[in-house]
Amino acid sequence: MTHVRRLLAINNYFYRRGGAESVFLDQIELFTAAGWEVVPFAMRHPANLPSAWSEYFVSEIEYGGPGGPVTKAKQAAKVIYSLEARRKILALIGRAPPTVAHAHNVYHHISPSIFGALKAEGVPLVMTAHDLKIACPAYKMLSRGRVCERCHGSRIHNVLLHRCVKESALVSGLVLLETLVHRSFGLYRDTIDRLIAPSRFYRDKLVEWGWDASRIAYIPNSIDAKAYSPATHEGDYVVYAGRLAPEKGLATLVRAAALSRQQLVLAGSGPEEPALRKLAQDLGVEVAFTGHLDKPALQRLIGEARALVLPSEWYENAPISVLEAYALGRPVIGTRIGGIPELVADGETGALVEPANPVMLAEALAALAALPPSARAGMGATGRDWVAREFAPDRYRERTTALYEALG
Repeated sequence: MTHVRRLLAINNYFYRRGGAESVFLDQIELFTAAGWEVVPFAMRHPANLPSAWSEYFVSEIEYGGPGGPVTKAKQAAKVIYSLEARRKILALIGRAPPTVAHAHNVYHHISPSIFGALKAEGVPLVMTAHDLKIACPAYKMLSRGRVCERCHGSRIHNVLLHRCVKESALVSGLVLLETLVHRSFGLYRDTIDRLIAPSRFYRDKLVEWGWDASRIAYIPNSIDAKAYSPATHEGDYVVYAGRLAPEKGLATLVRAAALSRQQLVLAGSGPEEPALRKLAQDLGVEVAFTGHLDKPALQRLIGEARALVLPSEWYENAPISVLEAYALGRPVIGTRIGGIPELVADGETGALVEPANPVMLAEALAALAALPPSARAGMGATGRDWVAREFAPDRYRERTTALYEALG
């Protein structure tokens, strides 16, 4: 045990790219503020934040770039097992021995080659499951936009059979090979001391897929409600914020907006945008597409909405967007799938509907719109109070620190 409490924080990217990166970077700030020395380990990238430890970062892997078959083969080998990452993490922990290592997303870039190295050096290892990769080769339990559990019970050949990753035989084949190697060498199962599941749903799903329940801790994500100010003015629209992807249930939402005659704003970008624009036009419904917004603009948009709508049709984990909507004092309408029902108290902080059911979603939108503004504000205030109490950064740090100490 080192005298200094030193946390080795590991993630592919060292900049705010998505939800996992936000959790990773917020955790670094939280633990630094509590007096820990935090040493990051990531991949080199032009957008990375500056770090005194960046000389130990692994070289960037750019997919889809130029290169012949030899380059592609080398890249594929790196994706599966990066010797460079293993070498660099050994050098890093030689210079700064950690009390504990906490990994977030490592696959495809850093790779789990580092986990065996940490295990060999006796470093306790914790990993947050931001998705279902350690159970499902395709990591989202999605195949062609639909929930799929065909790989359950080690039937992982299905990822290639159904071309689950990018609908490509080549990419799905590489992912199958990666999974076979990782499982046969126990690169996750034999090295991780504890998994953190941000939702009870993910905890239960991982147990269903063969992970030992005693090795999984449920620790929800956190948000600092004090950093958000509820708006004083309410607009006449509902908003979705996030990626415009098929599994997000946005076609269902556009149909529900048409049925309930509600104004809808879709904030974000993604591959589904052209199809959604066409659908809105065909149904004659007013949908505003804002594209990607910076944080202040997005917070203003959500803060002035009647509600945030999360119509997902896949196993969402623990969407931070729900916590942000509550912090901004707004109710949330979500679907009964994945970890969403854990974050929406039906009738108290918003409403829950069945996924892929435009009629039920339309009824929920109309019912919410029919309430007086004070009732919606009351739901939002209940949500804000809940977030401030249960999802406070201090709670996250306390729960995570307790987990680290139990491994010490």
